[in-house]
Amino acid sequence: MKQSVLISILVLFALALGGNALGQNERPGEGVEVQPAVATWESALPIEAIFRALLEELGYDVQPAQGVSNPIFYQAVAQGDVDYWANGWFPIHNGQLPANFEENASQVGKIVEAGALGGYLVDKASVEEFGITSLDDFKRPEVKEAFDANGDGLADLGACPPGWGCEQVISHHMDAYELENHVNPITAGYSAMFADVVARYNAGEPILYYTWTPNYTTVELVPGEDVMWINVPEILPSEAQQGLEDFMSVSAVEGAVDDPLDMGFVANDIRAVANNEFLAENPAAARLFELIEIPLADVTEITVRISQGENSEREILAMANEWIDENRDAADEWLQEARAAAN
Repeated sequence: MKQSVLISILVLFALALGGNALGQNERPGEGVEVQPAVATWESALPIEAIFRALLEELGYDVQPAQGVSNPIFYQAVAQGDVDYWANGWFPIHNGQLPANFEENASQVGKIVEAGALGGYLVDKASVEEFGITSLDDFKRPEVKEAFDANGDGLADLGACPPGWGCEQVISHHMDAYELENHVNPITAGYSAMFADVVARYNAGEPILYYTWTPNYTTVELVPGEDVMWINVPEILPSEAQQGLEDFMSVSAVEGAVDDPLDMGFVANDIRAVANNEFLAENPAAARLFELIEIPLADVTEITVRISQGENSEREILAMANEWIDENRDAADEWLQEARAAAN
């Protein structure tokens, strides 16, 4: 009798241990504090929130994301001051990586593969009125005058803030295509700049601006209906784009003046970037980063909602959880593989 009781106790003890082990495996990040960063453009926010929510399902204690410019983030992640962000755009960010980057940090997974487009757009009415097909047309006096909103004698271009990868490429274009005396890139905060572009469009004025996908801008001003993508005069890559010339002309772009279109920007991969030590110490997070994929259309949809006022941290995280619930089968597969990597 005593022996059977002892065996029963041992069995129950083993089951209890097994249950604890299983619980730990469900949340391999339990007790680990994670410091993310997030880029300063709105379409970065839904991706960051989805990563955050999935990491929290693995038990990680994810701190509020630090909003930083690209060069500061890449320095910080290489130094270990932040653990990761989900807003790497490659190859356009290659020129912003510090010399010691590959020794200390890594690009992980592909959230969006070769689908993040960037380029210049002009209102459709002006494309038709002036026969605009490329940036080179803004050297023509009548075009330059029509797009000069502030009276400085230059066509106004809604561009990117300093520190963004697109700002560096636009600066390269101004020099490479000899546009400095013809075009004035406006490098204010992007949301404020685009709001001004929309206001001028609604007033019937000509507009020229840069944008990218995924972004709410392509919903507010729809390519092919309101605006048209235009060419650069020729493919002249920046330093970060060297060797990728074939990927700077893109076919089947909705609302383009030509097919293929010489966009002047490489179709980018959106990737997570993380500190190597963090990845080594957190195999569950590392595997999750390798697996997460988010359709461009879904990022755009959430970004539109953010631009329309659902922009608090609580609201953005709620939209991220809503997206995860709608894609629960895929998310559970990612989480299962992440947990298995922690064994």
